[in-house]
Amino acid sequence: MSGLLTFLIILVAILLILVVLVQNSKGGGLASNFSASNQVMGVQKTSELIEKVTWALVAALFILSISLSFVLKSGSGTTTVKDTELRERINNMPAPAAPKAAPAANTQGAQQPVTTPAPAPTK
Repeated sequence: MSGLLTFLIILVAILLILVVLVQNSKGGGLASNFSASNQVMGVQKTSELIEKVTWALVAALFILSISLSFVLKSGSGTTTVKDTELRERINNMPAPAAPKAAPAANTQGAQQPVTTPAPAPTK
């Protein structure tokens, strides 16, 4: 179900991008391509149609996003079979062996830390 909703959200988003690109913010857009003023769909009707399609796509995107949110939220409480199997394997694993003791370090050749004298105060 979530895959279908995700596909629909992507499809609506792409359509919304295309519809917005068809529009022109200065009132031209798709309607500016018509040279004759006496068309079946005039300039005003084309702008209204594109605006209605834009708002419909925005509403569809909003509703689909909220729906996907609820679908994912309701499905998060259940555990899958693979998740349960992995948890059982982890719980049944033997404890790791204790690490071997590191050999004692040779302290005879260890160097002393180098200290630098403090600078003399200036007058």
